[in-house]
Amino acid sequence: MLAAPETPNTDRPLREAVRDTLRTRIFDGHYAPGTRLVERDLAAEFNVSRLPVREALRMLRQEGLIRDRASRGMEVSGLSAKDVEDLFDVRQSLEVLACRLAAARATAADLEQLQGLLDEADRCLAKGSILEAHRANSEFHDAITRIANNDFLRSALEPLQGRMHWLFRHVSDLPELIQEHRDLYAAIASGDPERAAAQSASHIGKYREQFPEDSPTAELTLQRKRT
Repeated sequence: MLAAPETPNTDRPLREAVRDTLRTRIFDGHYAPGTRLVERDLAAEFNVSRLPVREALRMLRQEGLIRDRASRGMEVSGLSAKDVEDLFDVRQSLEVLACRLAAARATAADLEQLQGLLDEADRCLAKGSILEAHRANSEFHDAITRIANNDFLRSALEPLQGRMHWLFRHVSDLPELIQEHRDLYAAIASGDPERAAAQSASHIGKYREQFPEDSPTAELTLQRKRT
């Protein structure tokens, strides 16, 4: 059965509940890169049929979080140094555009949602719920993509979101990250697309510079550079 913290919302399709549970386990290191994910075993563990597990694995493969190794079946992917560099290149291009569009198109309700996610991240951090704080931070970026309201942009970002969220689960300074997001929120709320774009580029570039180039695939860690 799904563990208590992973119990799915009954209004959501079962395949999405299984996907979210597996994704969380990948993010929190329960499944390290190279770990095999066996459809039959997962179905037995979650007490579901194999179909939602198969669909969940397919979605995770599309996100790049797992890969199909013919001889081993499905296994958790890793990120090489080049993968990280390439990911930052694409993220910087697409997310800067998303923030520019969001600043031009955000409604009062959209801004309220972004503010709510920032507050949720703060609440989770205050009570020591680190994974939940990370989830709120990830949802903040996803909400910006939705607010940008560009279907082509969203379709380009969706296959990358799993890997981007995974990467930034390794940020150790959560209070600073949340403050960075508050600065980004302020830029979007200003309604100035160029200010929002510049703030987004600064935000992404800051963590790109801090990411060690020689990190082992299984131990991706963002560390503060000391000068």
